[in-house]
Amino acid sequence: MMRTRPLKVALLGCGVVGSEVARIMTTHADDLAARIGAPVELAGVAVRRPGKVREGIPAELITTDATALVKRGDIDVVVEVIGGIEPARTLITTAFAHGASVVSANKALLAQDGADLHAAAEQHGRDLYYEAAVAGAIPLIRPLRESLAGDKVNRVLGIVNGTTNFILDKMDSSGAGYQEALDEATALGYAEADPTADVEGFDAAAKAAILAGIAFHTRVRLDDVYREGMTEVTAADFVSAREMGCTIKLLAICERAEDGGSVTARVHPAMIPLTHPLASVRGAYNAVFVESDAAGQLMFYGPGAGGSPTASAVLGDLVAVCRNRLNGATGPGESAYAALPVSSMGEVVTRYHISLDVADKPGVLAQVATVFAEHGVSIDTVRQQGRQDSDGEASLVVVTHRASDASLTGTVEALRKLDTVRGVASIMRVEGE
Repeated sequence: MMRTRPLKVALLGCGVVGSEVARIMTTHADDLAARIGAPVELAGVAVRRPGKVREGIPAELITTDATALVKRGDIDVVVEVIGGIEPARTLITTAFAHGASVVSANKALLAQDGADLHAAAEQHGRDLYYEAAVAGAIPLIRPLRESLAGDKVNRVLGIVNGTTNFILDKMDSSGAGYQEALDEATALGYAEADPTADVEGFDAAAKAAILAGIAFHTRVRLDDVYREGMTEVTAADFVSAREMGCTIKLLAICERAEDGGSVTARVHPAMIPLTHPLASVRGAYNAVFVESDAAGQLMFYGPGAGGSPTASAVLGDLVAVCRNRLNGATGPGESAYAALPVSSMGEVVTRYHISLDVADKPGVLAQVATVFAEHGVSIDTVRQQGRQDSDGEASLVVVTHRASDASLTGTVEALRKLDTVRGVASIMRVEGE
């Protein structure tokens, strides 16, 4: 039997995502009511520019006083899509204190202060849901938090930023350089005027922190995530990748150590084999590969950003939270019981592809191999090629077996001191094997 009194929703932010949330709430009102068991009513929309025309939203619902809106006391759910740390953090905790549950898409805030927000939600007996914070429309948080709750997740490996994937895919498919591919992404609306958060890996690092915390039942903050951007990736790197049967992606990688005693979370460009499912993810799409003990290998794929895809995830959370509200219950909160230490990047073990500019003369390969051996880094393959356009220089490409980041760093420092090594052209990790 459907309850006739509506559940009231306050919307914080009415940009690309917020306007889509409002539109879907209006156009799908009957379906949402049937799925929830009660009608939902948009009770207020907090914005910064009240004079802007917002189609489909009655003017009387618009306010610039977000604090007053979340303090009303009759609000059942607050949907936060304004982003940033403040005032979002204060508005969310205020909403909890005044009886509302919260649905958020705020990855930066959750990566930085997720533990405190979960504690505030628990203190007041309210829900905090944030499916839209990680991969747009792709259902990922709920499967990790609920569907795999009885399993042991060992690794989460994914493409979680559509802008960077578009740029790298364009470089791979057309041979374009980084700047040319970025310019096209900007012209098509995939990249912001200031793309720093995307191309330097900040966006992906926030998402990695959230995923690692859920997957490993451990508090992982943004500061725990190693981050390396993709601005130094070149067309030559893609040539080398193709010679290895690989492509290059900016990956978010969250791993449990082999002994199970620690976890790592990192974001950086990496070569992955063309046979790996993530290699075929094209354009601005996202995909996340999950490896667990019982379920084995799972892959989640779809649009990771945009108004409609992100709004879809927000509305999914809204339905779940409203159902909980009707039943007088709350959904899963923070699970950090494992409290595993987060290891530094120096302890991460993986393969490496190193491209060196060296003197084109006998004995160079032996010198380079000796340095690798002295630092305990085993070489898998070596390829040396003279360059006709150079003055006695050659390219030397070394692919290692698995080695720690710390040992590889020491190796590269020693290589730079050799007179026969003119420079280190590139260093890239090899993942997905």
